[in-house]
Amino acid sequence: MSDLGDPLGLAQALIRCPSVTPEDAGAQDVLAAALDRLGFAVTRLRYGQTENLFARIGSEGPHLCFAGHTDVVPAGDAPWRFDPFGAAVRDGVLYGRGACDMKGAIAAFVAACAAHLGDGKAPRGAISLLITGDEEGPATDGTVRVLDWMATHGQIPDFCVVGEPTCRAALGDVIKVGRRGSLNATITVHGTQGHVAYPQRADNPVHRLVRALAALTAAPLDAGSEFFEPSSLQLTSIDVGNPATNVIPAAARARLNIRFNDRHTGASLSAWLRAALAQHAERGEIDIAISGESFLTSPGPAVEALRAAVAGETGVEPGLDTGGGTSDARFIARHCKVAEFGLIGTSMHQADERVPVAELQALARVYRAVLAGFGA
Repeated sequence: MSDLGDPLGLAQALIRCPSVTPEDAGAQDVLAAALDRLGFAVTRLRYGQTENLFARIGSEGPHLCFAGHTDVVPAGDAPWRFDPFGAAVRDGVLYGRGACDMKGAIAAFVAACAAHLGDGKAPRGAISLLITGDEEGPATDGTVRVLDWMATHGQIPDFCVVGEPTCRAALGDVIKVGRRGSLNATITVHGTQGHVAYPQRADNPVHRLVRALAALTAAPLDAGSEFFEPSSLQLTSIDVGNPATNVIPAAARARLNIRFNDRHTGASLSAWLRAALAQHAERGEIDIAISGESFLTSPGPAVEALRAAVAGETGVEPGLDTGGGTSDARFIARHCKVAEFGLIGTSMHQADERVPVAELQALARVYRAVLAGFGA
């Protein structure tokens, strides 16, 4: 592993650990050793099959936390130019699963800390890292459990930067200050099976389900808000499982997902779904799972310090955005202010996932500027 001030060596060492969720494959051992060299107090936290890590240096003043994950998605079936866990560098580009999402950012965290701390000097404030091995999986034994531990032990930071890939076309163009919530629902409508030639003797659940779904999709949920695009309800499946052409089925099912902004909560949308179903299908039931509420970190001193660091190091004025899927920031937002900034995300989860080495090094400089601007 090269000097910790350059993120490339640590990024390669992490990528060479095939830490496909829920396997750790030694990735957190590699990270813990690097942080120990910098003087961090490292606490390993295992919950279920998930390896997690919390590391901190400094005890007074403002507390800034970097958060991320060492687990990755599988390499997939598409062919790669290079070994997905080989961490090859070709023509100034680092290839490997996790290069973009998000072992590269973790290496940039560490490089920024190494440069900021210099020759063993203590930070003006406190710096910590919250690293999970469960972000790409069910997200039950990772960040949410570590945050509970942090709260119990007085380790909640003042501000957290999550290193997810946020940028679209150029490093610096997007900071995420919130995320939409996500709700999944399965609707089951029961009827009475019968012969299609004698509908009066049956009760067709498909008709009732279709009417309920038409009502749910008839109008937009909202027109968006200051920082959020309009909420979106998408039907993902309608299933009857009926192999016959002359039988009215006994039940029909549908699945849907709602990505919702700050005009709604999981509870308010659940109530709306249940009311619509009751209106159109008395013999209906709905199973709802909320994987995350929407959240927003309103612009303020911490976000502005992050924007200034990004603009100062990249020359790009970042926009504030809330798009995309969910991330572990949804858990962190329950405890402290949080924003996300990381690499350009175009290759994440793809074959030949990659990041230019120069971009990785630039990200480390941004994170170092964040540390300086935050006063850590």
